[in-house]
Amino acid sequence: MKILVVGKGGREHAILTAISESPSETELYSFPGSDAIFDLAQPLSNAEHPVETVASLIAAMQRVGIDLCVAGEESYLVREEGLANACAVAGIPCWGPPKESAQLEASKEFAKEFLVRHGIPTGGYAGVNSIDEARSAIAGRYPTVLKFDGLAAGKGVAVCPDEASAEEFLNEVLVERKFGEGRLLVEEFLEGPEISIFASLVDRDYQILAPARDYKRIYDGDEGPNTGGMGAVSSLEMLDAELRAQIEDQIVRPTVEGLIADGLPYRGFLYFGLMLTKDGPKVIEYNCRFGDPEAEAVLPMVRGDFATYLFEAAKGALRPDLISFSEGWSICLVSASAGYPASSRSGDFISGLDQVSGARVFHSGTRRSAAGNYETAGGRVLVISASGATRAEAVAKVYAESDKVDFAGRQRRSDIGTRNF
Repeated sequence: MKILVVGKGGREHAILTAISESPSETELYSFPGSDAIFDLAQPLSNAEHPVETVASLIAAMQRVGIDLCVAGEESYLVREEGLANACAVAGIPCWGPPKESAQLEASKEFAKEFLVRHGIPTGGYAGVNSIDEARSAIAGRYPTVLKFDGLAAGKGVAVCPDEASAEEFLNEVLVERKFGEGRLLVEEFLEGPEISIFASLVDRDYQILAPARDYKRIYDGDEGPNTGGMGAVSSLEMLDAELRAQIEDQIVRPTVEGLIADGLPYRGFLYFGLMLTKDGPKVIEYNCRFGDPEAEAVLPMVRGDFATYLFEAAKGALRPDLISFSEGWSICLVSASAGYPASSRSGDFISGLDQVSGARVFHSGTRRSAAGNYETAGGRVLVISASGATRAEAVAKVYAESDKVDFAGRQRRSDIGTRNF
């Protein structure tokens, strides 16, 4: 079975690792990939056959005979051609939704309208085009949540405690256009612990996977600006039977039914970002793929034939019997480059990777130097993932192994797996 994973970060590294550990015989490919990923998978693009567009990506898949395309990165799903749409035309099974359905992630306003239309619990909101409209929608109520409507690599959201912070973000989004053209959402501030729920959706069928909790802010104590995620924790113990049933009945099942009612086909992972408020779980956002860095915490817990599971699901048959999740806890810890998220430094030598033992290293922003050593390539550089029978054991293990790896200017939180528990 020839499988292509589209993307280049730690999430795709984790997906490819899980597939490679499946008992099924597989031949793995990646686009655009990374130096670390190419230790597991062959590059689909090369000098003789460069891949630059979705059309050329499809042609490359046909040339090597790809049996399954797995969309790791959201940007390819929502391009004009749409990766899943193009795969469908070419007859290649794709694990990832068509661009019409991927609007649940690509447009936060689209998602909010979907949630309200189908009676799925979420916070109140208003969509605005200008700073004056935003000020009127905020109406002096703080804290408030401001979100850029489009894709922003996890950085287009600000929880503003006061007017000054709100004005700063409004200027970035609506005047400086830091994230490009687009509207802004002013959302009700919801209080409570967050939890990430992942589900595999195949038309009318779905399977809820292991839950996770991620940490978006750059500094300890959930301080500082939002990032793409500084770490995550996952365990089946995070959801008791009552809460799981409530989330399934009030959120997951109505979402699947809403997609069907709206004529939005879906085969792929769907992420539900939830706030567990005093009034029950409410949806903060949808993502139309596995989360990052949550994938680096959840996927190491997968047991069974993950490769065949994805292949069969992409063809329309959801087979929950093919996979299971291990007991205990899994924690992943991000090391980010100097200056991140405001800026990003590259070219710093990474030491200690060969010293990591009993844990996984997923590369998010690394490259090989001319000397053959790994160096930083900016942003979130790498992720250490470790497990334990208890959360405390997993925390101790992941920090012990992460301590072995270092590079100049490294940023790392010290409360992943402990904060918000």
